Amino acid sequence: MIAKLKGQYGSGIHEASTYLGQNYMIVESAMIPEILQILRDEEQFDYCVDITTMHYPEQEKQFEIVWILYSFARNERIRVKTAIADGEEIPSAVPLWPAANWLEREVYDMFGIRFQGHPDMKRILLPDGWKGHPLRKDYGIIQQDRDWVQINLGIESGQ
Repeated sequence: MIAKLKGQYGSGIHEASTYLGQNYMIVESAMIPEILQILRDEEQFDYCVDITTMHYPEQEKQFEIVWILYSFARNERIRVKTAIADGEEIPSAVPLWPAANWLEREVYDMFGIRFQGHPDMKRILLPDGWKGHPLRKDYGIIQQDRDWVQINLGIESGQ
């Protein structure tokens, strides 16, 4: 499957391999919607297990987004990765897998990445007025929204 997709999309798939028995692909961000659609429709990856992100602030494209997909028919997982710059958006996978809704909201909440076409792009874990995105490496481990804590809880932050 990986070889077929690499042959079909060439340089748009930067890397495709298997690590510890699981296939993965590193894909050009512009190709993500098409690759995810093919994996769902033609390769039977009918379950979006997770969408997650890693932050590498020293790189030009600071964020690596990872879709972890599963095929019940094949009993197989695949990871699809892409890199985007800070402030860049990526198309939503909600039209393909409705369960991606909350996964994308979590990525937005924790990293600040917006998904184009998402039906309800808002925070899911933190309150609406929270400032910043705590899983970004530039957030600072001690940093928290002192104003929000003061206004909403009426106490001084313990940090």
